[in-house]
Amino acid sequence: MGLNRRTALGMLVATPLTGVGQARARPSPASSGERLAQAARSQVGVTKDYDPSYRAIPYPYGDVLRSTGVCADVLIRAARDAWRVDLQQLVHEDMSRNFDAYPSRRAWGLKGPDSNIDHRRVLNLETYLTRERARLALAPARAAGDRFDDPLPGDILTWRVWGGRPHIGVVSEGPERVRVVHNIGGGAREEPLWMFKLHTAMGHYRWRA
Repeated sequence: MGLNRRTALGMLVATPLTGVGQARARPSPASSGERLAQAARSQVGVTKDYDPSYRAIPYPYGDVLRSTGVCADVLIRAARDAWRVDLQQLVHEDMSRNFDAYPSRRAWGLKGPDSNIDHRRVLNLETYLTRERARLALAPARAAGDRFDDPLPGDILTWRVWGGRPHIGVVSEGPERVRVVHNIGGGAREEPLWMFKLHTAMGHYRWRA
């Protein structure tokens, strides 16, 4: 007994497609924070030196050679690569309008903004991110010295190290087994958060483009 047209069509619709031409779920695009984390991680093996020397650089999108830099350059380059966001320009424009809100006068004796260096200073980045309302509350001090609550990829952390020296890094993995990309000397590297336990946690920021 043959199948009528309607029955055959119903069987075809009910049968799942397999093999060539089968629809596949597309991976979800990376979140804003994950893109920043990936851009920070990509600097490992590229930036192999640390050089805090003052340099005259172009404006905007100015940079020193990517083979070197300071801790702030990890964030600056990651924001440019991941989001096409230029912290050099953003910090300079905000400082030009609100210079006294920044520590440049009292910390370095400056009388006005300097687009060559302002964005490469951790204290200025902390001020800018706070003004952008990106700062998160720190947790009470724990035995291991970790005061960051569940850092996510792309979060920005700051410390005071070695007698009060400001330092900054980008979270590359978290909230479990948190890892951070930073340059404290010897170039960009990715290390577990527990390695910072002897340093003083200062700021936790979630800044998203």
